[in-house]
Amino acid sequence: MTIVKVPQKHYPKAEITRRGMALSIDFLGTWLVSSLLGTSNLGIQFAQILVFIMTWLVLRVLIVYNNQGQSLGRWAVNLKVLEVNNGQIVGRIPEIQALLQREGILCFCALLLSISLSNIIANPTAILLLLPLAIDCGVALSDTQMRQAFHDRYAKTMIASSQRGYSLDLKVKRLVEKVQRNVRR
Repeated sequence: MTIVKVPQKHYPKAEITRRGMALSIDFLGTWLVSSLLGTSNLGIQFAQILVFIMTWLVLRVLIVYNNQGQSLGRWAVNLKVLEVNNGQIVGRIPEIQALLQREGILCFCALLLSISLSNIIANPTAILLLLPLAIDCGVALSDTQMRQAFHDRYAKTMIASSQRGYSLDLKVKRLVEKVQRNVRR
């Protein structure tokens, strides 16, 4: 009897720009929902923070778990989250616990970004609240092999390209190219 090594299925890793677009779409949706509770007072509003966290968890954990690894932003740019086991990509959606760990870190960073954007005019030093998000996502820039951010490494997940989605990034790219061609004429 011989042991035959089964070739691993190839999952193309997502580019940083597409990941950023997906995160931006999810962040903007969550921020818009939470800003409905905002007041004209400066500072931190706890009701707004609670709504932000709950919306983020629904959008990035529950929907991802029930929608083949895609949130609204990831669906828009054809990405999905997959589980990584011992450095090898497993072709399945992570469990709820791994998604909660992953998105807990990212939710904290996105919440600081939200607070920063709300208070930047009154307090310009609020821009320092962007540092945790920059550090977390900056790790993916240094990882050329797996392109995992800190929250991906901690939860043993990764973002891969998917065939399922809207391809918003490609449609915008074609539109920009068409406009550039028309301007040159």
